[in-house]
Amino acid sequence: MAFNHLPAAMHDALEALSVTPVTHSVPMAKNQRTARPAGDRGSRPSPRQVLERLSSGESRAARITHMEHMPAREGRHAVWPDRIRPEVIAAVQAAGIEHPWAHQAEAAEHALDGESVVIATGTASGKSLAYLAPVLSTLLDGAEAANGRGTTALYLSPTKALAADQRRAVRELAAPLGNRIRPAVHDGDTPIEEREWIRQYANYVLTNPDMLHRSILPSHARWSSFLRSLRYVVIDECHTYRGVFGSHVAQVLRRLRRVCARYGSDPVFLLASATSADPARAAGRLTGLPVTEVSDDASPRGELVFALWEPPLTELHGERGAPVRRTATAETADLLTGLTRQGVRTVAFVRSRRGAELISVIAQERLAETDRDLARRVAAYRGGYLPEERRALERALHSGELLGLAATTALELGVDVSGLDAVLIAGYPGTRASLWQQAGRAGRSGEGALAVLVARDDPLDTFLVHHPEAIFDQPVESTVLDPDNPYVLAPHLCAAAAELPLTEPDLALFGPAAPGLMPQLEAAGLLRRRTGGWYWTRRERAADLADIRGGGGSPVRIVEEGTGRLLGTVDEAASHTSVHEGAVHLHQGRTYLVRKLDLEDSVALVEEAVPPYSTTARDTTSIAVLETDTEIPWGSGRLCYGSVEVTNQVVSFLRRRLITGEVLGETKLDLPPRTLRTRAVWWTVTEDQLDAARITPEILGGALHAAEHASIGMLPLFATCDRWDIGGVSVPLHPDTLLPTVFVYDGHPGGAGFAERAFHTARAWLTATREAIASCECEAGCPSCIQSPKCGNGNDPLHKRGAVRLLTELLREAPHPNEREEREGQEGQEGQEEREGQEEAG
Repeated sequence: MAFNHLPAAMHDALEALSVTPVTHSVPMAKNQRTARPAGDRGSRPSPRQVLERLSSGESRAARITHMEHMPAREGRHAVWPDRIRPEVIAAVQAAGIEHPWAHQAEAAEHALDGESVVIATGTASGKSLAYLAPVLSTLLDGAEAANGRGTTALYLSPTKALAADQRRAVRELAAPLGNRIRPAVHDGDTPIEEREWIRQYANYVLTNPDMLHRSILPSHARWSSFLRSLRYVVIDECHTYRGVFGSHVAQVLRRLRRVCARYGSDPVFLLASATSADPARAAGRLTGLPVTEVSDDASPRGELVFALWEPPLTELHGERGAPVRRTATAETADLLTGLTRQGVRTVAFVRSRRGAELISVIAQERLAETDRDLARRVAAYRGGYLPEERRALERALHSGELLGLAATTALELGVDVSGLDAVLIAGYPGTRASLWQQAGRAGRSGEGALAVLVARDDPLDTFLVHHPEAIFDQPVESTVLDPDNPYVLAPHLCAAAAELPLTEPDLALFGPAAPGLMPQLEAAGLLRRRTGGWYWTRRERAADLADIRGGGGSPVRIVEEGTGRLLGTVDEAASHTSVHEGAVHLHQGRTYLVRKLDLEDSVALVEEAVPPYSTTARDTTSIAVLETDTEIPWGSGRLCYGSVEVTNQVVSFLRRRLITGEVLGETKLDLPPRTLRTRAVWWTVTEDQLDAARITPEILGGALHAAEHASIGMLPLFATCDRWDIGGVSVPLHPDTLLPTVFVYDGHPGGAGFAERAFHTARAWLTATREAIASCECEAGCPSCIQSPKCGNGNDPLHKRGAVRLLTELLREAPHPNEREEREGQEGQEGQEEREGQEEAG
């Protein structure tokens, strides 16, 4: 087999791993239409038949560890509220939707009543129509009542692709309404000459939090007529706003509300979310407002066959001789090839841009061996493409011209890909909410669909494919965010002061932590207090203090050395590991080598190259306990949560062969140490517990280290994070606890809520960790259980059996959740009584 478009080293690696083994539906109405886009087949095989063909052969069949069948569900109709204008109802009916589902009508009623509402129903349940019907009706009312623009609405999405898709949907739906509805996308791709028209005339502006933060709010005076008339703010896919990113967006929305109040408007927030735990609470934390929840999904659903697929072990060996499982990338490429040959319209979701490109190239090469025309019907879709390239791919997918697409999560978030038959998911995407969002891309026309989760060589993926109940019998996660994180809040207070001077009454809008930060911002010379409040007095743009998709701070610019062209930026916090000297950097499908990292000028100089390897930074980490907020006895050991200071230094990097991960060499680096004040959960064990677990001093370090790695890998099952969002340290004798201790901490300044979630679910989290290690078929540890792809110590020492015995003993004495909650309640009551006593004494 030939892979003509790949570097020679990648070509060799793929050879070693190869296995032989219409009518467009309107997105907001996709669940209510039965027509499929023009396809390639007359008779359509069932999802079970498609899966049987994929898994034919003894070696293939053994890779399916579980198959879940979800039967079809009937829908429940309702009638639109009588305040929805008849022209809007007629336009919806012209799109093929005679009656709304019950949850759509309920959400529209709340919106018209002026109540902020979150619609948290399944994929393809018509959430878009639930908010568009009241929005369009209100825009029509405003257009008739005013001579100018009238009422306005703002739509926020996490991706450009989704905003562009929604504009198309609004235009199609609102076509019968004439030019009274004027939707326009305002993002980084919008030409300068169009932006003035949008500010003056558009009444439905579609943008993203980044543009709101950096462009609209700092220039609010130029947007005054739009903001003065703002009635609704739509926040689509709001479950994606979690962790540090979600905390930043929460503060951007508070700034928006403050500026709107300045112009006399008080918009209603309409949020759409994939099914999530306690969506009203999460939406309220995001917006700072009370939010009504609509979560009873009344839409119909076609049958779904969901398979869990584990790639086989290969004859290759990785670090310290550990067996290597065939990669999810190579396995997914095989499956995409097979589905395309069956004429099954498929999207393969991949976590990385490189992975998306690679899967599409492999599939194209294999299809070209038998049918070159078929090979041209497979492509990749990811961030970094030019806008016209993305739009062309979206059109080809809509029309059925494309049969197979390897995509990053840019296509996960609500983009209309109705008519798909199957979805492949290359590696667990980090949360059950995201997993179901991706799986729901198929079968969106109400017909049956196939979803396949292909496990990566990772402890969490290994656990899930062997414990299907963790996917199918568990609710989706809560959305974790912390708007009061001082590292997030401080730059937004500066940005708010630059927009309008901050007053004492304003501080309540930004949360309880805001008043305490003001003296610090004054002392730092960032704000100056005068009679009218706090003012931003610097020449720089205050909005540039916060990188809302990072952890704050000034980003490091990535510049092409030969041309001076700016390729992009990376968070300052991540620069040591991602753009150190010698690092391989990917940008828009091209590969670059970092020649120099200048930390003083915040710039990384790169040059284009095609190295036959990837790079992984190695670091050393120490941790100090600053404050213990709460602790609970676990037998003679303790489970604790509090504030820590982490000192980290990147000391070297590994070069790994593409695809196989084989280590080619290590290069030393000379970078300064970095400190991070954050939040952590940690647990200690005593000598008695070690004796009971038969842990000798010789294996103690390896047992703790293995338990740390696996627990980090498993935490995304319990908190809405990625393993790269968190870090860990294990110490046989920690100077602050004076005991063997394992720490897991948030990898963001001030914390992101992940460690706190780990503390509150510790028994279930560490039980799953033990199961993941014990059930792995390897002998002494591998990437599927205790080896970590980001270990700064080269995965040494590790002791698999010791980790299992240690966790078994720790969990044997762990309190059950109700016992712990009772103890926490007692401690909280005692603390409250003590505080009240101190106040009385004062």
